[in-house]
Amino acid sequence: MPRLTEAERLTRHAERDLNAEFLEAAADMQSGRVGRITVVRRRGQAVESPVARVRIMARLSQARFAALLGVSPRTLQDWEQGRRKPTGAAKTLLRVAERYPDVLRESAA
Repeated sequence: MPRLTEAERLTRHAERDLNAEFLEAAADMQSGRVGRITVVRRRGQAVESPVARVRIMARLSQARFAALLGVSPRTLQDWEQGRRKPTGAAKTLLRVAERYPDVLRESAA
């Protein structure tokens, strides 16, 4: 993606309605709608993070979600950033969390 000049950046920002964007994002979060969660890697490539999407759908912090899965917060961060991939039982737990986020939230309480 080409870099914008300062004038182009100012023009783009001047056209934004930040209040409307904020209200839309708040409504999405409140209703549980989560869009595509992307992570930008060092080489500039954007990748989808299904692990982050599941965690956000469950409305849990990284620390709480990691504790429920029985992994360290650092391992969860590695999964979300795409540095490592979950295996075995962790993959199964993530599928369950994706299908039934309410059950995961209940067990977190």
